[in-house]
Amino acid sequence: MDGVRLHAITWERLADRLAERLLELKPGDGSPWPRVAFDGAPAARPGDLAARVAEALRPLGRPSLVVGAEGFLRPASVRLEHGRRDVDSYYDGWFDTGALWREVFGPLEPGGDGRVLPDLWDPVADRATRSPYVRLPPGALLLMHGPLLLRHWFPFDLTVHILLSPGALRRRTPEEEHWTLPAFARYEAEADPAGTADVLVRADDPRRPAWSG
Repeated sequence: MDGVRLHAITWERLADRLAERLLELKPGDGSPWPRVAFDGAPAARPGDLAARVAEALRPLGRPSLVVGAEGFLRPASVRLEHGRRDVDSYYDGWFDTGALWREVFGPLEPGGDGRVLPDLWDPVADRATRSPYVRLPPGALLLMHGPLLLRHWFPFDLTVHILLSPGALRRRTPEEEHWTLPAFARYEAEADPAGTADVLVRADDPRRPAWSG
């Protein structure tokens, strides 16, 4: 993120600005459904910003669907095969990317039917959620949030990365989840989300975000 100039903003104003930008978003592949990533570690709470943007879009007359990648975790027998705190498994194997392609991105490709599954697996109960499909009308936006999103070649038309410094990430991550921190350091080194995202939000102080709008 060298050379990126960040400007102070409130979360409410940030959501409004992003919603205004999304009104003009046109998918490069001709899909009628723009796809937006809200990427960040769980401590950065990317789902909160995605929900705020969905709320800001509503009075503008633009429908959207918020989907959390955490709803597409693999079953515990698969993701915990090498133990509950295996960093490589968390980085490479916890999320069912095949299901995301099949149930979320595939239906939103050009010629797709727009029928999206909002979630697949409940990690607490460790069973299928059995949620009904949601059919998105043409022009509706997919707002996907979750960690490590920008390393899977998902066909996002706009990417937002919520950045925490290493110190802020450690402070805001519950101690029992500190074992995941090396995965986010690896993500920063290999995927450079702060340098490649279309929009960068810095949220070291959760009350005073700044962004590169």
